[in-house]
Amino acid sequence: MLQFFSKYKFLAVVLFVLSAIIITIIYNILKPTEILPVFQPSQVSSEMVDSTLQHVKKYHVIADFALQNQNGKTITQKDYNNKIYVADFFFTTCQTICPVMTDHMLEIQEKLKNDTDILLLSHTVTPEIDSVAQLKKYAIEKGVNDAKWNLVTGDKKEIYTLARKSYLAAKDNPYEENDLIHTENFVLVDTQKRIRGFYDGTDPEAIEQLLHDIEVLKKEK
Repeated sequence: MLQFFSKYKFLAVVLFVLSAIIITIIYNILKPTEILPVFQPSQVSSEMVDSTLQHVKKYHVIADFALQNQNGKTITQKDYNNKIYVADFFFTTCQTICPVMTDHMLEIQEKLKNDTDILLLSHTVTPEIDSVAQLKKYAIEKGVNDAKWNLVTGDKKEIYTLARKSYLAAKDNPYEENDLIHTENFVLVDTQKRIRGFYDGTDPEAIEQLLHDIEVLKKEK
């Protein structure tokens, strides 16, 4: 019996390896390709969607914008053409969730520092305080890479409209001058300006999911 197994040991090893390869190939063929959803206003919690958009079921994209970044440059949609990006809303004097969110954005920046297809975009919700100079000071203190991450300020109503009607990232309330949007949402946007995911910017596990989803989105591109 031992002589039999010894004689055919090489063949058995070959058959085992071939079987493993065949099983792996079949698994990869049958395994469905992971695809991220395209979020439409009708699919998002109604409290996060402006009442004028709650019926929209398709074609929702991020609206055009023109805002100033930490270097005084006007940033528009053209700066994000053919890019995947992560957007959020913060303010430099925030002492609660914003520092954690900024740290997580820095983590994303570091992990994707060599990937020029991925950008970051943070909108201040207190533009009356966060001037270009203030954003620049904050960017230097935090270690923001200007080539990858824009901190933007500008017209408050434009920023709040973007949060509520484009990014679907803030509770639907009529705009008032003294409003203060305070949202922990990170929003993943694809190369076609569509929303592909929402993530809690204060949750480390959500950030890991975001990084995973970025890789999924890159394959789709």
